[in-house]
Amino acid sequence: MAGFEEYGHALASLALWGLMMVALSMISTRGRKPENRCDCGKPKRNYADPAYRRERAFMNAVETSPAFMATTVAAMLSGASPVSVNALASIFLLSRIAMAVVHIRTENQPMRSAMFGIGWLVIILMALLSLWTIFIVA
Repeated sequence: MAGFEEYGHALASLALWGLMMVALSMISTRGRKPENRCDCGKPKRNYADPAYRRERAFMNAVETSPAFMATTVAAMLSGASPVSVNALASIFLLSRIAMAVVHIRTENQPMRSAMFGIGWLVIILMALLSLWTIFIVA
């Protein structure tokens, strides 16, 4: 891990994100019944149905994974501030855990949207941090 010791929290966040994806993948199929599925096999759109909410929580995580991983790795490889990278990666992970819990356990759209927005904001900030480090600091 030579050269990446200072990014321990960011690396742990990436690893924990991977585990969270596996967990969401496993629970996303629970509760699917023929009567609540579309022809494609996915649950029909119905936020009152916990099976649909579990599927959506997983798919939302899938949608943000590439951007989170890419910007976090870019920030580390660019040599961006370890404190900033670690903090942003940790905030992303915590916001996405909260979003998954809210998404699966409730129908609280405003809270779900807020947690989703925090995750995307972190991704944008991480990308800007990388670019700042590459083009301004370097």
